[in-house]
Amino acid sequence: MDRRQFNSVSLSALALLSLTLQQAHALSLADLSNADASAGLKTALQKGALSAVSILGATDGFLGNEKVRIPLPGFLQDAASLLRTLGQGAHLDELITAMNRGAEAAVPMAKDLLVKAVQSMTVTDAKGILSGGETAVTTFFEGKTRPALNTQFLPVVTKATAKVGLADKYNQVAGKASEMGLVKKEDANIQQYVTGKALDGLFLMISEEEKKIRQNPVAYGSSILTKVFGALK
Repeated sequence: MDRRQFNSVSLSALALLSLTLQQAHALSLADLSNADASAGLKTALQKGALSAVSILGATDGFLGNEKVRIPLPGFLQDAASLLRTLGQGAHLDELITAMNRGAEAAVPMAKDLLVKAVQSMTVTDAKGILSGGETAVTTFFEGKTRPALNTQFLPVVTKATAKVGLADKYNQVAGKASEMGLVKKEDANIQQYVTGKALDGLFLMISEEEKKIRQNPVAYGSSILTKVFGALK
């Protein structure tokens, strides 16, 4: 075989090898079965949700975590510095602690609803959710559970803040301010405000777990996660 023939064969072989490697690497969502896509998504949902519940439902899960720590609402936060100079610092701190403890007490109640949401995932929409962005799973999850979780969380948060006199005083003032358009309606009741913030924190932590799973599914020791999320690379 002369040099020209050799070069021609070599180039053809390289081209074939390159195509083969591309096809082998191009395992995509389209190559996954519906069952695999659905199983991977449900595994991710359950792992992310239960991990978030475990983190936030512990003592200082909210209070000790700057990412989700619930601050004083609205104008009370704005007036905090002045109120502290007037000797109200202890009351403010008591309220902050009660708000965050209420959120920590409420979050474990979410476990059953979150698991049910996982089980309700259909095979047909699994692939679309998987390819919809790094927090698409969490967005779907939130849409399925937030209203019901709000209903579950509110009584727990109310009980935690009921002991703090400043909470009732805030509601009285904020309620009037809301009627005048000075305070957002959702911030006019401190119990509802805390419940909303608790849910925000829960879904934030779930989204962070989802991102971790998408970026490094191997670390979670699940072959189905590796197969499904590896196909999105």
